[in-house]
Amino acid sequence: MSGGSWHERLLGGFKRTSDRLIGNLAGLGTGPLDTATLDEIEEALIASDLGPAMATRIRKRLADGNFERNMEELGIRLIVAEEIEKVLETVARPLEISAFPRPHVILVIGVNGSGKTTTIAKLAHLFMEQDYGVMLAAGDTFRAAAIGQLATWADRVGVPIVRGNEGGDAAGLVYEAVKQATAQGIDALIVDTAGRLQNKRELMDELAKIRRVLGRIDPASPHDVVLVLDATTGQNALSQIEVFKEVAGVTGLVMTKLDGTARGGVLVAAAEQFGLPIHAIGIGEGVGDLRPFNANEVSRIIAGVEGVRRD
Repeated sequence: MSGGSWHERLLGGFKRTSDRLIGNLAGLGTGPLDTATLDEIEEALIASDLGPAMATRIRKRLADGNFERNMEELGIRLIVAEEIEKVLETVARPLEISAFPRPHVILVIGVNGSGKTTTIAKLAHLFMEQDYGVMLAAGDTFRAAAIGQLATWADRVGVPIVRGNEGGDAAGLVYEAVKQATAQGIDALIVDTAGRLQNKRELMDELAKIRRVLGRIDPASPHDVVLVLDATTGQNALSQIEVFKEVAGVTGLVMTKLDGTARGGVLVAAAEQFGLPIHAIGIGEGVGDLRPFNANEVSRIIAGVEGVRRD
């Protein structure tokens, strides 16, 4: 893993989010928690990309707290951390390879540019660290560049890949990949899929065809449908979840590009609004820079109370 410990990477990755939240809440804990102050706090939380539902939840917690004294700003942030943790701990769920018979098939979806291909490589690396055998399938046959990029990553990570030609039948390629994975005793087959949303019907039809082919081999397959989201897009990530839930039957999320420019509050907004498992978060470009996350650690970093104890 590049650039320091995972905890240090988290601090850097959520720095913009934390700084923004602290700045937006600055000065709001100096007076009584009356309706006007609660309104300002709620607006500050929404402006920090935590989302309206999360902001309302925190406002209600503050309003119901019957605080007899003025609430210091740090006290407000500690409560923000507690409420974020409650939401994140229900969705922080690592992706598990559990299917029998093998392989465990994971369809990876997401718009072009979301970091989908690199995330597939990082997932492969993560599973290999757990001693699983992994194979990739280049199911985004719409773009030659996508096939080439995935093949480069497969070589870099050291896993086999099943690939075809640009414009080929994605479902047929996935069928062949499952057959090869089964014959080789592969544990996890990670399938790249087309990321174009310009024609939702076309994408939906293609994914449905892949599902039908997989279902004929194993009725439980695909075992996971993972949506990759780019944290730098902020609230736009939420609309992508809406669309892909409808189009592809998303079962879980991976949030990528949580670096110094990311609007990391959207991680919380996604958890609160959709309740889908968030399997991992990506911080950096290295293959080791994708990991499951600890809800307590991330919530305290976002709220800017990392290392602060509550009496």
